[in-house]
Amino acid sequence: MAFDKLKQLGELKKMRDQAVQIQRQLAAEEVVVEERGVRVVMTGDQKIKELSVQGISNDILIDVLNKALKKSQEVAARKLQQMSGGLSGLLGR
Repeated sequence: MAFDKLKQLGELKKMRDQAVQIQRQLAAEEVVVEERGVRVVMTGDQKIKELSVQGISNDILIDVLNKALKKSQEVAARKLQQMSGGLSGLLGR
């Protein structure tokens, strides 16, 4: 039984390491959208790197939008955790 728990912990560590690697890869990706005088550059991990309207950049707006995105991601993560029962569901507790 203890071996099963160690095996499960090893599998969880492997999944966590894979998630970290994917997160790094996403941070390196960029998506650029330009429409009607607005240009947005966003990383694959959903952080706004650049925002300009008719060629004028606004760092304050970028900061506020990134904070809003982070809060929305936290809300989504909490909801998913509630639905899945967190890691205890994975460990069979």
